[in-house]
Formats: sequence, C-alpha cells, structure tokens
Amino acid sequence: MLSIKHISKRYGAQPVLRGIALDVAAGEFISLLGPSGCGKTTLLRILCGIETPDTGSISLGGQDITQQAASQRRFGVVFQSYALFPNLSVAQNVAYGLQDLARRDRQARALEMLDLVGLAEQANKFPAQLSGGQQQRVALARALAPKPALLLLDEPLSALDAQVRVGLRSEIRRLQKQLGITTLMVTHDQDEALSMSDRVVLMHQGQVEQQGSPQALYARPVSPFAAGFVGRMNLLQALVVAAGRARVGTQELQCDTHEFKTGSPVLLGLRPEAITLRPAELHGSVGIASDAVNTLRAKVLETVFLGPCTLVRLHCEACGADDVIEAELATPRDATLPAWLQGHVLLDIPAAAIHALAQPLSMRRVA
Repeated sequence: MLSIKHISKRYGAQPVLRGIALDVAAGEFISLLGPSGCGKTTLLRILCGIETPDTGSISLGGQDITQQAASQRRFGVVFQSYALFPNLSVAQNVAYGLQDLARRDRQARALEMLDLVGLAEQANKFPAQLSGGQQQRVALARALAPKPALLLLDEPLSALDAQVRVGLRSEIRRLQKQLGITTLMVTHDQDEALSMSDRVVLMHQGQVEQQGSPQALYARPVSPFAAGFVGRMNLLQALVVAAGRARVGTQELQCDTHEFKTGSPVLLGLRPEAITLRPAELHGSVGIASDAVNTLRAKVLETVFLGPCTLVRLHCEACGADDVIEAELATPRDATLPAWLQGHVLLDIPAAAIHALAQPLSMRRVA
C-alpha cells in the first residue's frame, strides 16, 4: 500500500500543497483531479522523487521512501509529452529501462510489452513514424516493462485527439486491471477521471476537496466547488424555510434539508439531466406537487445543440433576477427540437434530485 501523510510544499511564500493525506490500496486506480494550480502535478512530482516535500512522508509497503532518489523508487511514469527517444526504435525505447537484464531478456520483455499494447508489429519503427496514440502506447509499454511497484500517469491523454483519447483510456484501464498495478493519474479532465478510476481525489487550492468513487463525487458533492467541477450543476441560492423545504426567490422547493436548520442560507444543486421539460400549456400547477416533484415555470433563453442532447438555458422569474437554470433535452431521432421549446415551458424537478449545500459566506445575500 502507498501511504501519503501530511505532505506540504511551498514555492517561496506560496503554499502549493497543504497537508495532503492519502492511502492507496494495492491494485487501486486513483485519479488526482483538479484545475490548473491545484497542486496535483506537484504531488505527482513528489511521488516520483523529482521534488521533495517540506513536511510529511511517503511510504510504500511500509517502507519510508520520502528521501529516496527517483531512480531507486521503481515507479513507472508516463508523461503527457510521451518522452520517447527519437533516435531509438520502438522496441529499443521500451527496453531502455531494462539495463539490469541480459540483452536477450531485454528484447523478449520489450516485445512482450509491445504485444500487450497491440504494437508488436511496430517494434522496428521509430517514434516519428507512429501516430500520437501509438506513441503514448509505446510510452505506456516502456513504463510497464520493468514491472514497477507503482504506475504514475501525468496527463497521459491530453495531447491526443478526442476519439483517440476515448479509446486509449479504455485500453489503459484494461491493462491496469489485467496487471493489477497500483496507479495514480493526474488529470484535469473529469471524463477521464470518472471513466477510468476506482477512486477520484478532487484537489482544490493545495488540499483534498473530496475523494470517493466516481459515482459518489457525481451524486453527492460536499461543496459548491465539487458540485461545479465534476459535471454540470445548477447552483441556486436559497433559504431553508422548514424541514424539507427551501425558498429560492419567491419559489418554495421541496428537497432534503435535514443537515440544515430553518433560516440557514444554502445552495441548491441540481443536475441539468435531472430536469424534465414540458410545454407550459399542459395541465399542472406550479409549485410543490404531492408526488415530491417541484414544478417551475421558466422562459427559454437559449438552446445549444450538443449532439446527444440539447442544452436549454432558462430563466425562472420566481427564482430571482440573476439565476439561469440549465436543463438537458435528449436529441430526438431527426435532431429537430420540439416546437413548444420556446417562450415559456414547465420544469419538473424531483425533490430527490436537489442537493442542498452550505452556502459560502462570500455568496450570502438577503433571501
């Protein structure tokens, strides 16, 4: 098991990491997710041995490796830029870290790894003769060849085309499961983190904001930052007015407020895909329905075609002058929007789909 305890790092007066603590189980795939400047790459560099923490410790299998040189850590690293040697063949690149083996064994291991990533037929080519996706697979084979104790991936897919990224992230995950290798990946791409990881560690301003399964981060964010960074989320300022009820503007909504006292300012988070749109002419009252579905009346401001769905931006006058609500409408087979999707429409929002969060002091206003 990899154990990271209270790691802190400063560059001059600027704190970059603030007491990071994380335990990684053998064979687990963890993504360090966050925006630029959150500290995720610095943490990876400390794990590699390229940087030294100001405080804290790192242990692997019970052995303290905090001060151990990078060359002694037996970690495989895959960089965003591939970092392949242009003057060496594909097979020679993969064999580069196997100098402790006899030449015949090096060659056999390199071919074994290339076969594992589906590039055995490219062994004698040079990196420049390969596509970007193929080069990254060579880099992955090279990192895996020495049978590392830990695989570290530094934004491994960010330089690739979108379609290549989708295929390669599935391949990396398949290989990781097949080999059972403990893996940490740094990424700012939430799709990569959610689709590849056993656990996602969301970082913000040098700290762990939230960690858990991809499903937990998406369904149960613990803060406005987590709610806004992982997936799309409408965040509406509200006031708890009774048990299970909160007011947004002049509109009361039914939702789970058990963590908050009456009178508490909160943010109500709701995913665009949880909202059902229907024509305003259909029968039905606006407000809280008996079946725990909130119904709002809103004006369509804009529609944005995204392929599988259309993003609909709406304004609900009862909710306040500034709040814009985003909803998703599945694209019909002919990709034609319904004629009623203009002017005013009704929004059905299940109470169970609304997630109440503590409202930051900087956002609070008189409700």
